[in-house]
Amino acid sequence: MPEVPASPSIPTKILLPIDFSPSSQAALEMAADLAQHFHAELYLVNVIPMFPTTTLPDLIPETEFIKEARTFADLHLAKCHAALAARGIKSGSSVEVGNDIVGNIMEVVEREHIDMVVISTHGISGWHPLVFGSIAEKVVKLVQCPLLLLRSAKPDTSVKSRSGRSMEWW
Repeated sequence: MPEVPASPSIPTKILLPIDFSPSSQAALEMAADLAQHFHAELYLVNVIPMFPTTTLPDLIPETEFIKEARTFADLHLAKCHAALAARGIKSGSSVEVGNDIVGNIMEVVEREHIDMVVISTHGISGWHPLVFGSIAEKVVKLVQCPLLLLRSAKPDTSVKSRSGRSMEWW
């Protein structure tokens, strides 16, 4: 019997932009459930924002900040990979550095051949998102593949999965 090609609506590689906040932790649980259900790879990306060189005060050593942020991200991504591997989920990740967080996410979507994005909102209100827009909102407008947008989670540091177990990712 000939092999049936995979349906374009079934994801094989899911992207999760992650900043290690409680809302991205909840999104990680949802993305892990989806990856497990579809037997898809879960790809995590953390974007470290750079300071514009013209406004960087002399007191903040940019290279030291980026080095510390990358070390923090690598440590937490390793914990995520271990938890995902324990569930039998294949995962990959990258740490990107740049001023255009949405642009970095879109580059990863293209470079890694992502066919689904899971992203969480932070529920920030007030003038900042009104003036600048949210990262999630911009990704929703730009991404060409299916996207799951999750509302921000309560500021609880542990997430209970549908099975009722508490998941500590970092």
